[in-house]
Amino acid sequence: MAVKKIKETIEFQVEFYDVDSMQVAWHGNYVKFMEVARCALLRKIGYDYNEMTRSGYIWPVVDLHIKYIRPMIFMQRIRAEVTLVEYEVCMKLSYKFMDAETGAVLTKAESTQMAVDMKTKDSLWACPTCFVDKVRAFLANDKVV
Repeated sequence: MAVKKIKETIEFQVEFYDVDSMQVAWHGNYVKFMEVARCALLRKIGYDYNEMTRSGYIWPVVDLHIKYIRPMIFMQRIRAEVTLVEYEVCMKLSYKFMDAETGAVLTKAESTQMAVDMKTKDSLWACPTCFVDKVRAFLANDKVV
């Protein structure tokens, strides 16, 4: 039996403000693209940034890897897939950015976030139950790939 994973897909267009003078997406904007995809996945499971705040935790990025394969260019339609690959110890996500028309893979990335208690500023070495429970409830509803 395959392990269930939560996945979300979004599409966006590379805009003028995303590119450098060569009309190629500036490398620093890929983190912004990852954030947009991550927010869509978190909304999907019911744990967006407002819910994080209400639950008393912040989730700083503690590790980030980006593999640039092909450039994103001005006006290109991009399909971004984000998958939650770990949710008990940390929030680890994998990303794949593709040309929306051809499906060609442009970029692969991973981000890891760790929960921090907003009151004590202590890092947690396991994800808080409020987050884990949201993920497990979503998985139980078979809304996954």
